[in-house]
Amino acid sequence: MKQLKRDLQAMLKLLKQATEKTENLMKKVEKLDKPVASRKPRAKALSKAKTPKKTSDSDMVLAIITRSKKGVVGAALRKKTGFEGRKIRDIVYRLKKRGKIRVEGKGVYLKA
Repeated sequence: MKQLKRDLQAMLKLLKQATEKTENLMKKVEKLDKPVASRKPRAKALSKAKTPKKTSDSDMVLAIITRSKKGVVGAALRKKTGFEGRKIRDIVYRLKKRGKIRVEGKGVYLKA
């Protein structure tokens, strides 16, 4: 009789542990379900066709240099882009560092 009582108590202890684990799992599942149900609708994203794509200043200068077969002079770049001399020099310096253009003579730039 004493052995039966011990076995029943052990079984009761195991059942309590299983119940606690099940309750914890249920709480985790409920947490996962809540964000899905309470999500706010997102604002509609603008389509890419409606917004014009901006080109960087470097891309603009590189496009002008690329179109020219004989090369472009710094003054022509200033005239075509409307940028000041310092800005043109900085852009040309960056493009040279990246290996996109090369200098052909004094102030003449060609695509590399």
